[in-house]
Amino acid sequence: MAQEDNKNKVEEKNEEYKELKGKGFFKKVKYSVFNIEKYPEMATEGLGKALSYIAKLVVILAIVLSIWILWQTYQIIKEGVSYLENQFPDFSYSDGILTVNTEEPITIDNEQFGRIIVDTKTDSEETINQYLNSINEYGAGTLILKNRVVLKNIAMVGEISYNYKESLDSINLTTFNKQDVVNYVTGGQINSLYFSIFVTLFIYSFSMYFINTLWYAIIIGLVGYFTMFMLKMRMRYVAVFNMAIYALTLSTILNILYVLINMLFNFNIEYFSIMYVTVATIYLLAAIFILKTDLIKKQAEVMKIVEAQQIVKKELEEKEKEEQEKKKEEENEKQTEKKEKKKEEKHKGNLDKGEPEESNA
Repeated sequence: MAQEDNKNKVEEKNEEYKELKGKGFFKKVKYSVFNIEKYPEMATEGLGKALSYIAKLVVILAIVLSIWILWQTYQIIKEGVSYLENQFPDFSYSDGILTVNTEEPITIDNEQFGRIIVDTKTDSEETINQYLNSINEYGAGTLILKNRVVLKNIAMVGEISYNYKESLDSINLTTFNKQDVVNYVTGGQINSLYFSIFVTLFIYSFSMYFINTLWYAIIIGLVGYFTMFMLKMRMRYVAVFNMAIYALTLSTILNILYVLINMLFNFNIEYFSIMYVTVATIYLLAAIFILKTDLIKKQAEVMKIVEAQQIVKKELEEKEKEEQEKKKEEENEKQTEKKEKKKEEKHKGNLDKGEPEESNA
């Protein structure tokens, strides 16, 4: 009976695994957030499946982030047209180099778009780093240099840099001046520029967040591996790493929501990155402790099965012994009957010959 129950449980686990394997991306998202106990099963699918899963999550994050930054770029361009026509000095662009006719750097502070710094004369990396630090202190902004533009947003890790030549040559734009920009921005041709910006933003955002997510998974995986070592559980690190990737699901979803909320309400969480790692670590540790509990239960079940097998074995041995003793008794009875029968036959034979019976007198 115990063996049959164990067999049924194994079959149920196999069915669950087949069901899990057959489900798509969104089913895994659900399991990763609400069914932590399934982490070990998902981890057994392999590293490739785990990487493919987290890549899809990061694609969603990169799309949301790219749309947000593109929207901000659109707002900056829209609101900047009037300033560009009436207050901004003349400028020109030719073969990857932007030239602004001003002797001093231009700094514009805007509550919505951050700090905008324009300096097309400097080549000093030290000066450029000072500009970037100034933008970081402000929280967000844009640095316009002679050969590239650098964007910084509070939801971004690091900055995004666009090289003028690489970005503009793709739309066959090699030279323009201030009036050309005003005409271009107010015309329909700017849509191709928006598309180019979106593609560049997406590629950069995906690469940046995918690498960062893998780095977080490595660190969280090490924490999980050390925890397993302390709990005297044996599991390969790659399996723990896979579990760490699934544990990052909720953190990545919160990151997507954070970007959306920031987009709508300009809401900033100062220690979001700490919360990001903490949530994922808690999920992984919870999965490990659930796995430990399941292992203890399975060990108890195995012990019960072993005990049941021992009892059954003992009962079989006793039954076999009883049967052997019974068989032996039957054989003894047969032997006794045989001897009695032989004795009776001998006695009968003596009577037939007329021999007197033996007397004890």
